[in-house]
Amino acid sequence: MSTSTIIVDRRDATVEIRLSNPDKFNAMSLDMWLTLATHLRALHEDPTVRALVIRGDGDKAFVSGADISEFDRVRSAESGSGSGAYDRAVEDAQQALIGCSFPVIASIHGVCMGGGLGLALACDLRYASTTARFRMPAARLGLGYSLSGVRRMVDIVGAARAADLFMTARIFDAHEAERIGLVHAIYPAQTLDAVVAETVRNVASNAPLTLSLVKTAINLSLAGNADPSHQSEQASIEIERRRQMCINSGDYVEGRRAFAEKREPRFTGK
Repeated sequence: MSTSTIIVDRRDATVEIRLSNPDKFNAMSLDMWLTLATHLRALHEDPTVRALVIRGDGDKAFVSGADISEFDRVRSAESGSGSGAYDRAVEDAQQALIGCSFPVIASIHGVCMGGGLGLALACDLRYASTTARFRMPAARLGLGYSLSGVRRMVDIVGAARAADLFMTARIFDAHEAERIGLVHAIYPAQTLDAVVAETVRNVASNAPLTLSLVKTAINLSLAGNADPSHQSEQASIEIERRRQMCINSGDYVEGRRAFAEKREPRFTGK
């Protein structure tokens, strides 16, 4: 019997989350969605976390999608459960990724489809192996995606390409994913982990307040594109508040000193 779980591995200021359901190519069960959101909210509240990597367990899959074997019980009209609770669990987990105060990096080996692709799109940086395969298969299952899920794809790859991927429900490879901007870069499977590890170290060594500001500004900009009334004075005030935090921080002092002394800065997030 398959055992599905979320594995959290803390390494100093960085965290790795592994999505594990190996018998089903890391398909996400309802319990996995709920547990992932809980872990992400806890990490968001931890000021010592500088960066997060999210990946599938093993090298055969990032996430193959939702665990379809559960659908008759937790995601069907016939069961009386409908899909509301399940859809909320998926949305909560993806929004928790987007809302993390630190950068989140997706390391994508193998299969990345459906809900797995939604998770990847919720990350700030996405790197994949050259053997990765992608798909948005809802049209082959008769499912519907939320507006926020479709919007995220449109924000990243554009409306025309999003229409193609959703409407054809076709499988596409890592080279196309890189070409259309769905992933930032692709690497041979045997080197991907090392590249991601080095990237995470680089990200985690940067000033946390600056990274948080950039992430917030990007997310507010995307929200403003969808709803111009949202990209308002309130958003500008929030970014200015964060900018002043950076300017008044000890990290800004440390950054200037490190530059003058030709050494690596030691940032504290304060």
